[in-house]
Amino acid sequence: MRTYKVTKADFSGQDIYTALDVGLKSWKVCILTESYEHKTFTQPPDVGHLVDYLHKQFPGARYHCVYEAGYCGFWIYEQLKERGVDCVVVNPADVPTKDRERAFKSDRVDTRKLGRGLRSGDLDAIYVPSQAAQEDRSLVRTRWSFMKKQTRCKNQIKALLSFYGIVIPPEVVSSHWSRRYITYLESLRLQKDSGTQALRILLDELRYLRTTIAQVTKNIRLLSMQPQYGASVTYLVSIPGISTIGAMIFLTELVDIHRFRSLDQLASYVGLVPGEHSSGEQEITTGISHRRNPFLRGLLIECAWIAARRDPALLLAFTKLCKRMPKNDAIIRIAHKLLNRIRFVLLRQQCYQSSVTATAA
Repeated sequence: MRTYKVTKADFSGQDIYTALDVGLKSWKVCILTESYEHKTFTQPPDVGHLVDYLHKQFPGARYHCVYEAGYCGFWIYEQLKERGVDCVVVNPADVPTKDRERAFKSDRVDTRKLGRGLRSGDLDAIYVPSQAAQEDRSLVRTRWSFMKKQTRCKNQIKALLSFYGIVIPPEVVSSHWSRRYITYLESLRLQKDSGTQALRILLDELRYLRTTIAQVTKNIRLLSMQPQYGASVTYLVSIPGISTIGAMIFLTELVDIHRFRSLDQLASYVGLVPGEHSSGEQEITTGISHRRNPFLRGLLIECAWIAARRDPALLLAFTKLCKRMPKNDAIIRIAHKLLNRIRFVLLRQQCYQSSVTATAA
């Protein structure tokens, strides 16, 4: 009788590539070896389940994993790293995609595409901040979210007043959204109680939003005094146009200024670089790119308008730029200069010293 000796599989020195399409109730998983596609399957949304499968099927191998950034954040990345799996997170818009994959899109197609890109080295990983930095960023972004809700609520109140033809006296309008203005709105009575109640509900919401924003702002100011932020906030507020809240937005969004190798790379992240559609001898620029950090570009342009009035060097540059282009285009150039000042003070760890030697180049 012939006997067979059973040997344990050993994948030492080999690389195993895993791609995830992350869903709320399940994950689509595609696993590839160095030479072939092993399997595409669906599993529960659990890191331990995936890692146990990899260890069972490919013992001793080097494990690599990728998934697209999205609603789930970075907790999958962190848990995979803790379990010894090399993981990267990518921007969905930057994943190389064939036309056929666009026409026949599915979770299975997406995971296979990610797996091939990971194995071939065609994917660029995004920066993953620490959980502590993410939580600080969440607090600052919460204020931004409530500011948007407050603007929406104010617009609803104004729309309601316009709908019923209610005109606010000029002496009250001059103190727009002040305590006096809101007190006047509370004293208004519409024809029926139902209309008055609708106005009161909106005013109650506005009052709640204002109270919440005030509390969140206080918490952000307290956070800005913590050791990891205190010095950097001092350096940033020395730049004209940047407040404590603005400084905290910059710091929590950038996290680490050293991860940007140059000013151009930082400007690209913020969204202050021009888009381009060129072919052959035809070169077409499309204004500033749609790729941006939505929390930074708008803030930076707002700060640039203030800085252009307060900083002599930027005022001189803005004046010269306005002679050859519209103001809205000129302020983008000023925002780029302001970004350079932000990068300078954070890298040098020193306060900004105003100068009038800048040019409009």
